[in-house]
Amino acid sequence: MSFCCGASMVGTKGTLKHYRTQVHNVPLLFCPVCHRVEVHYKVENEYEVLAEYAHSDGLSEIDFQDFIMEDEESIFGNCVNREDEDPLDLVQSQIDMSLDLLTVAKQIEDSKWEDELKKRLAVMSRRRSKLLQKNSKEMK
Repeated sequence: MSFCCGASMVGTKGTLKHYRTQVHNVPLLFCPVCHRVEVHYKVENEYEVLAEYAHSDGLSEIDFQDFIMEDEESIFGNCVNREDEDPLDLVQSQIDMSLDLLTVAKQIEDSKWEDELKKRLAVMSRRRSKLLQKNSKEMK
């Protein structure tokens, strides 16, 4: 599990650009608050080798899945959330984790961590409100 902004990052797959080469279907972790993206640590070395190899061969695109045999469950098995989940469930899960961590931060009197968690909760609460508004408009 990877952490950013006080709680867990979300597992997904995406496209990264390595110089002029686009590498598709790369397992990624991203923060739903600050939008930081990083290659999943379980395939980081493979990504670097494949991307460099493709770039040196002058390829404009390459599919990570064609060369790496790890299945999604073994890669994302330790992620608390995945992008393919319902967005409202994902946000609610992130809020719940942040509230749990906020309780711990208060117990150990870590005011810096408390502030970070409160900022994260504010962002996630706004996102939850937008999702609820969107869902209510779709229901009409």
